[in-house]
Amino acid sequence: MTRGDVSSRAPCSRSRFPPGPHGTAKRSSSSRLRWYNQHAVGFFKDVPDREAAEALAKAILWIDQDDDEESDEEDAWYDHQLVGLKVVRDGVQIGTIGRLEHLPAQDLLIVKTATGDVMVPFVKAIVPSVDIATGIVTITPPPGLLEELPDEPDDEPDTVSEADAAASEPDAGDEPDAEHTPDQNGA
Repeated sequence: MTRGDVSSRAPCSRSRFPPGPHGTAKRSSSSRLRWYNQHAVGFFKDVPDREAAEALAKAILWIDQDDDEESDEEDAWYDHQLVGLKVVRDGVQIGTIGRLEHLPAQDLLIVKTATGDVMVPFVKAIVPSVDIATGIVTITPPPGLLEELPDEPDDEPDTVSEADAAASEPDAGDEPDAEHTPDQNGA
């Protein structure tokens, strides 16, 4: 923040911040948008210096936007376009998108299923298809993302089988043979 510029960590494009008035609680007018270290930096006419920009830290920036407007980026959607879409796995609907979480590593689709909410990483490997026109999001989740995996069997059994136990124990009627009794040296 210098000279009254305000950075944004939200996904945005130049078309979302055209010069002119914006906002609802406190109207402001943006003068331009530039990119700095992969973050959008907006300049506003009524934010003349660093002190005024710092006063806006953690402020919520509302932008008037047409809900029918499509993103100008490939494979990019606005949250309101995705919320409510059907989520399909192997041709079967498993739920609907309830909301999105925007995290530093990747976005998450919060899918409402019959068993509760499931967080699905919004990456191409797991979400290969989003079709706004049909209202369907196709997912190919890895095992365990949507269901509990069965416990893996242990390599060694916890109990000894009865047959193994019987084979390792001497018969009760067998007396050790005197001539085969080991001496003190074990021979």
